[in-house]
Amino acid sequence: MDRTEVTTSARPRAGEEAVSIYDRFAHLYDLMFRVNGYGRSVERYLAARRLDLPTGARVLDAGCGTGLLTLALARVLRKPADITSVDLSHASLQTARRAVAELREAARHRVRFARANALRLPFPDGAFRMVATSGVVEYLPLGEGLKELARVLAPGGYFLHLPVVPSAATRLLELMFRFKAHPPSEVSAHTERHFRVIERHRFSPLEPIGWTKIAVLAQKQ
Repeated sequence: MDRTEVTTSARPRAGEEAVSIYDRFAHLYDLMFRVNGYGRSVERYLAARRLDLPTGARVLDAGCGTGLLTLALARVLRKPADITSVDLSHASLQTARRAVAELREAARHRVRFARANALRLPFPDGAFRMVATSGVVEYLPLGEGLKELARVLAPGGYFLHLPVVPSAATRLLELMFRFKAHPPSEVSAHTERHFRVIERHRFSPLEPIGWTKIAVLAQKQ
């Protein structure tokens, strides 16, 4: 049985230019992440942490793109979870939905997709036990973005984000995908306003994800 769903809403004006890139190149973007090892790095990271989430926990992938984090969560979370994945790009959501439908491990979870803006999430306060996001804060004003992600996370819930580390090499990605990598000190300062940081993990330089991303795991007070 296909346990994935897609819902849609009006496309917000903010970020339309960047969204159009992902609508046009969703399949290429998806292929890039399938072959570069990012997903495997995230899965190994999550599997090693064994997050204490109850059966049926609501989990949000905010800015899911073509499903890298959604797929990793579906594979790694052993207890059945209620996973909601949102993005502005309709093409990316459809690509992620197909990937989840083909994933055997996803059968134990309920996975839903919706088009939504990470600055105006259509969920009540404290709706989720875990919020995860990768490659999203680079498109947001840090203060507003992290405040909104914190709003929908329940007290004691886990927050995982994988910000892009600025470097000479990431400038090409910034040009390609029209985002801006924030200085790590600013990311840390804004994160600590809303969460208690448990860990800042730097991936090994030998991993493909290691040259652009770190993992920040935190909890909402």
